[in-house]
Amino acid sequence: MNDTKLNPAINLERLKSTFDVSSSIGATEGGGITRLALTKEDIEIRDVFVKWLKEANLSVKYDDLGNIYGRREGKNKDAKSIMIGSHLDTLPKGGRFDGIMGVLTSLEVIRTLNDLNIETERPIEIVNFTNEEGERFTPPMQGSGVVTGNYDKTEIYNLRDKDGITFEQSLKESGYMGEIENRPSNVDYFIETHIEQGPFLEENQKSIGIVQGVKGSKRHRVIVKGKSSHGAFPNSHRKDALMAASEIALAIDETAKSYKDLSTSLGVFDVKPSVESITAESVEFTFDVRHIDDHTKDEAIEVIKSKINEVASRRKVEVDFRQTWVASGTYFSKEILDEIEKSVNSLSYSYQYITAPALHDAKFMQDITNTAMIFAPSKDGLSHCEEEYTSYEDIEKVANVLLQTVISLSK
Repeated sequence: MNDTKLNPAINLERLKSTFDVSSSIGATEGGGITRLALTKEDIEIRDVFVKWLKEANLSVKYDDLGNIYGRREGKNKDAKSIMIGSHLDTLPKGGRFDGIMGVLTSLEVIRTLNDLNIETERPIEIVNFTNEEGERFTPPMQGSGVVTGNYDKTEIYNLRDKDGITFEQSLKESGYMGEIENRPSNVDYFIETHIEQGPFLEENQKSIGIVQGVKGSKRHRVIVKGKSSHGAFPNSHRKDALMAASEIALAIDETAKSYKDLSTSLGVFDVKPSVESITAESVEFTFDVRHIDDHTKDEAIEVIKSKINEVASRRKVEVDFRQTWVASGTYFSKEILDEIEKSVNSLSYSYQYITAPALHDAKFMQDITNTAMIFAPSKDGLSHCEEEYTSYEDIEKVANVLLQTVISLSK
């Protein structure tokens, strides 16, 4: 066997050119991408992606969620496959790398195997999951969520965007409505590469993040009800919903400091009335709590509830507290993680083990097969924005680790 087969490496210039094409579809003035699921921009990148799959001599199919699969057969056609990939959709003014890196590095792995005439024992499959971001149709990760049994297909089909168009209608019009029998089956491993969406790899000067699992998340809606009053009304007698909500927001943030690796965040913050010199009668806001260990997460939520009750009592306001969404913490396959570590060491790349703070398709795929993720550093920890950036040097390293790991597992 020649040296390139003993030490295979991806073609970085080709991978860069693939990113250039992707970055031009839905490009924004600020250097990002707007490519919401099943919009014309998403359909355009899908068409290009399918063309690339066919050029790589892969058999292509779509399932009933519009997930796209490209299959490279192995020596043993009955063997369980290795699936690699992520998603090509973005948020409005999203980044050029995010999950896109997971799809394009997977394509480059296949192209490299073809270049070197490496025939694997197992089949290799690439996937582009539909609507991972969950922006046009909420919740996120719909393509992977339905095929893994985490979401109900009928409910997803009936979701509507802001213009009243249903997911099902958009899928049919896109040309990517496929068959239910094309869903993943006989898959032994799933690996997803992604940017970190956090600062730790960059801060620690590590090239590779070996992802041990994904933090679970519980989302909540809180409505604080007080009594509106004029700004001249004495502070001591007010039932100011905004002041109470502000205290609660700070209490949620403080709670995160009491638990290692716990993440909290606040989202929507709606104040009524929003008028000068008038105190708020009601405030509605959302927050989530994340941790890979569900017990730790639940314990923190109970602490937050206690703090909310204390603030409500002291401020003389009423609070309606409801959980709106839940996803359990997920630990990935040790078998795959060990193979990833071996690949990283063989390439002499720096690395650290890390927990994914955000949800990914891999979180759901773990329910049906052995799963793992590989992270590349994010500059300044930024993601889902036009400023999102991961260097091609780091992308090349992640792609080479994926290549080595796939070859190893394919035996």
